Amino acid sequence: MRKLLSILALVGILTFTLPQVQAQADKKAKTEQVQKKDAQNDAPTFHQQIKKRFVEGGPTFMGIVLLTLILGLAIAIERIIYLYLADTDTSKLLNEVEQALEEGGVEEALELLKNKKGPVASIFYQGLLRMAEGEGLEAAEKAVITYGNVQVGQLEKNVSWLALFIALAPMFGFMGTVIGMIDAFDKIEKAGDMNPSLVARGIKIALLTTVFGLIVAIILQIFYNFIIAKIDKIVNKMEDASISLVDLLVKYSKK
Repeated sequence: MRKLLSILALVGILTFTLPQVQAQADKKAKTEQVQKKDAQNDAPTFHQQIKKRFVEGGPTFMGIVLLTLILGLAIAIERIIYLYLADTDTSKLLNEVEQALEEGGVEEALELLKNKKGPVASIFYQGLLRMAEGEGLEAAEKAVITYGNVQVGQLEKNVSWLALFIALAPMFGFMGTVIGMIDAFDKIEKAGDMNPSLVARGIKIALLTTVFGLIVAIILQIFYNFIIAKIDKIVNKMEDASISLVDLLVKYSKK
């Protein structure tokens, strides 16, 4: 009988205490989840960290590095838009010019090219214009080559400035590094003691300017390589189209 009463008492105690223990465990788990969520919300985002580091780097050289980034991106975006507008379907244009020559001669081909945009259409127009003026095939070929070089110069316009900003960005960063280190050693000299707290800020600024200068140079270098590759592609298409146009004019002049 005593054993039975003991078992019943134990069951009663467990029945009473287990829900309380479970409730406390659930409450603790919820508290930990809330604290974890708050910690995640309080953690700075990547954008906030970049902004913080930029401000810590100081306004002088950070401002110059930022200016090189803005100017470099402006040139890069302008060139990319221009190059995409300059890129045309040369095969289609050649077929249209050939058809116009067969149907209406040089005059009709010139009228067709007046409504076309892009460097290839401009080169075609200059070559056909010499033919229309009666200067002959040799003059038309020279005009195609000469005006082709002019169009290549237009494609490469302002690209040298982008290369300059790529070189300047890390240079300004390194200059900020050197000046920051000089400032750190000046503080050591004045204090007469090698205290890390005296030089920590100067060294930190020095490293931040270097990092941001290299980041800007990397970003602009990617755009620069893309633009150069796009220019090479368009120039190759221009050269192939120019050769095809000369062959077409030779064929037309024999008729």
